[in-house]
Amino acid sequence: MIMTPSPELKPTTLAIVIPVFNQLHYTRQCVDCLNRAGVADGQIIIVNNASTDGTKEFLATRPEIHAIHNETNRGCGFAWNQGARLSQATWTIIANNDILVPPGCLENLVQFAETEKIDVASPAMCEGAADYDWQAYAAEFMSVMAPMARRDMASGSFFMVHRRVFDTIGFFDEDPKLGGYEDDEFARRARRRGFRLAITGRAYYHHFGGATQKSIKASLNRPNMSLGDRTYYRKKTGQTWPKRKWSQIRHALRVKWWKTTERLRSGHTLHETRIAGKLIFR
Repeated sequence: MIMTPSPELKPTTLAIVIPVFNQLHYTRQCVDCLNRAGVADGQIIIVNNASTDGTKEFLATRPEIHAIHNETNRGCGFAWNQGARLSQATWTIIANNDILVPPGCLENLVQFAETEKIDVASPAMCEGAADYDWQAYAAEFMSVMAPMARRDMASGSFFMVHRRVFDTIGFFDEDPKLGGYEDDEFARRARRRGFRLAITGRAYYHHFGGATQKSIKASLNRPNMSLGDRTYYRKKTGQTWPKRKWSQIRHALRVKWWKTTERLRSGHTLHETRIAGKLIFR
């Protein structure tokens, strides 16, 4: 059974869809962080995929959040679709719960997308431990990296979609398993219909990295398993072996170019990782 909240979501500029499975600590932290960044609870849609760690009880204490509770874990794509269909916003953000969003990020992201005519947009990202003053770093990063963008790309852990994209190509693929390729499949369909994607340095977020996927794998006692159906995904997107290899080579060359030019111009890159207190450029 799926339970949806009684209050109706009203049309707004922005709504945020967050699927969760356990990891309540991250969910609390994420919601509080969004509030500090200017997002009201009424703009947040949380899809609870049968958590057993008190997530449901926590959401009951935040009645303005639009909560959907699934009795079983229906997977990533299904949860994204539940939230995206409920959203009445011009822009709908799909986000993981293990993220930190600084003040100014969302305003800058919307401004970038509307100014540059982008249909699916992501902020720049740092992954790993938040063992640094991430808010001060974010403010400096967004100032220095504002001119930078990686075109034709988006990040699966945090991406913003304009309503016109859903209206034209529909919603997310619902993988026969628990998911893992929905973001890429959606991006492929969007590109084919002429929509523009980009990652921008005007906005920034911290991503701890795969907390929900790790939680699901731990619950299944399968830490190294793939949650998605790779064969299904490749067949649906027409990815033959030669096409996959050419795509991998092309992507690697583009990333090398982006990383080199971004570092030369600013000392940062739009994808960074913190490992053992050190910054790695991606």
